Amino acid sequence: MKKSILLLTVITITLMTACKNEKKLKDNPFFAEYSTPFQVPPFDKIDTTDYLPAFTEGIKQHDSEVAAITNNTSEPTFDNTILPFDKSGKMLKRVSKVFFNITESNTNDQLQGIAAKVSPMLSKHNDDISMNSKLFARIKTIYERRKDLKLDAQQIRVVEKYYRDFERQGANLTNDQQDQLRKINEELSGLSLKFGDNLLAETNKNFKLVIDNKADLDGLPEGVISAAAEAADKGGNKGKWVFTLAKPSLIPFLQYAKNRELREKIYRGYFMRGDNGNANDNNSTLTEIVRLRAEKARLLGFENYAAYVIDDNMAKTPSTVDAFLNKLMVASLPVAKAELSEMQKIADSEGGKFKLQSWDWWYYSEKLHKLKYDLDENELKPYFSLENVRNGMFAVAGKLYGITFTKVTNLPIYQKDVETFEVKEADGSHLGILYLDYFPRESKSGGAWCTDFQSAGWENGKKVDPVISMVCNFTPPTGDMPALLNFDETSTLFHEFGHALHGLFSLGQYNRTAGNVPQDYVELPSQVMENWAADPQVLKMYAKHYKTGEVIPDKLIAKIEKSGLFNQGFVTVEYLAASILDLDYHELASPAKVEPETFEKEAMAKAGLIPEILPRYRSTYFAHIFSGGYAAGYYVYIWAAVLDADAFDYFKQSGDIFNPELAAKFRKNCLAESGDDEGMIQYKKFRGQEPSMDPLLKRRGLK
Repeated sequence: MKKSILLLTVITITLMTACKNEKKLKDNPFFAEYSTPFQVPPFDKIDTTDYLPAFTEGIKQHDSEVAAITNNTSEPTFDNTILPFDKSGKMLKRVSKVFFNITESNTNDQLQGIAAKVSPMLSKHNDDISMNSKLFARIKTIYERRKDLKLDAQQIRVVEKYYRDFERQGANLTNDQQDQLRKINEELSGLSLKFGDNLLAETNKNFKLVIDNKADLDGLPEGVISAAAEAADKGGNKGKWVFTLAKPSLIPFLQYAKNRELREKIYRGYFMRGDNGNANDNNSTLTEIVRLRAEKARLLGFENYAAYVIDDNMAKTPSTVDAFLNKLMVASLPVAKAELSEMQKIADSEGGKFKLQSWDWWYYSEKLHKLKYDLDENELKPYFSLENVRNGMFAVAGKLYGITFTKVTNLPIYQKDVETFEVKEADGSHLGILYLDYFPRESKSGGAWCTDFQSAGWENGKKVDPVISMVCNFTPPTGDMPALLNFDETSTLFHEFGHALHGLFSLGQYNRTAGNVPQDYVELPSQVMENWAADPQVLKMYAKHYKTGEVIPDKLIAKIEKSGLFNQGFVTVEYLAASILDLDYHELASPAKVEPETFEKEAMAKAGLIPEILPRYRSTYFAHIFSGGYAAGYYVYIWAAVLDADAFDYFKQSGDIFNPELAAKFRKNCLAESGDDEGMIQYKKFRGQEPSMDPLLKRRGLK
């Protein structure tokens, strides 16, 4: 009798659990099309527990879709193989786009734990597809007959892209080699995740400069002091001042704090991230990443990982990039050395009996800036409130492309500070949705980026509208003062907005090619927008005093223009140094155990870097290449800068920076149809010729 009761109880509990699980899966917002306005993610309904079941089901559905293609006994065609594969994995993409964006912008321990579980699952799933011999055989058959199948130009391009993808992902390897590649990919995905988690902790949790002596704040602007006081209050240090490694806190301290010892302390906290011998040390992690990438490249038939990556880019070979970077370094190093000499004279004249160090650069360059150009950044900031800058970039897009931005407040958001806007074409038709996430928080990675929750595309003959997200780490508002941006932050907002426009305008019938461009083309749409941010005509459109509404005076605009070449030696050299460091790591053919500190010192010495300048990212916090997608590709920013400087010069030469004919050509060829052909071909359709390096060199004062 007792056994029967016990068995009945177990059965009842099992059934109840099954019902709860079934209900939970039914309620999981990722399991169906979003019913929200504009089909944005239902952030108000997404629970952390929804992610893992959605990933599991998404993988299952994608596997089923691929199996349907490979089990088709009909002769492989574009319509029964390429097209269904191109449109497959919809649910998996849906959950992935939300999850990985949120883990970057608003993470927590639970999400990081899920990421650790999901990462190997996705690595295996991707390898299962890219090494699926039946699927590759069908794609190969179509590829070999592509010119005889009456396909249009875009269909042929999609076939060629997928065939090349499969080759680059190991489809032609032997079974043993594929097993080896699978293991490498799984290890790399885990190591990349670990590197990013370590850096997040080092940046947002493991260092704070707590000041309790007001005298140590000498030189700092009132707004910076107020922000530090608010940070202290929030962190349980009432009556003190807290500075962090987030750029809006770090950079003003380096620029203005008179206490040299404290400037050194906070800068050391910044440049020693991931290099402190603690639980978050990244040395062994990056060493293993470098080794595994070299092994992967060799397995796939490339001399090194840089050759593997750049083979798919506009540059084509590492030697092309090396020559490009070295040419720029030769031009910019003398300029940086001259800047250093001028700053040293200021320090000497003030009685400073020391040789300038890396933590002095911001402080003395600010003094030099004021001395040479009579321009104090704090004189500018009142004209660059976040709201005015945002409205300014919207106005620029309106004048160029006729689009409008309307704030909407009925959309679910993932964090209270996020703003949402509906984007419409000139005729009033819906184009897409834009999310804006502005301020730092402990749950957010550093830097700024643009991503999407839904890419533009086509499905079943119907256009899918994009949902784009811009994420930044700007100086937040304090007290009654709104968020006031420095000019670097202003340029950053315009930069990320350029990426957003690329995502909003992208057109194409096929997921593989719509908006899909080489890595060294990616930054053209973003960087070109920075040119408008600094143009005098545009400044008068949006740079207005946050209290009085006064348009920025001509004398300040003249100072901004005059000082445009200021500190460009430093800016260019620190960037080039990081780009060279990236390539040096990834040009290693078969690295033994790399010792990062020694390797970095030798690489920088070879590049001629002066000790007063550190590479923009040292190895242990170089997230772009060790936890982001820029491995062997950090050079792309300045490669694309050649394109963006040349493109804006084209507008200026026309006599109208809002030239409607050129804007239409740029939108069509460089944004909307950017994936229709190779990057340089698309650029030449707009420009009519290959880009010249002269506008970039002139813009930076290197010529």
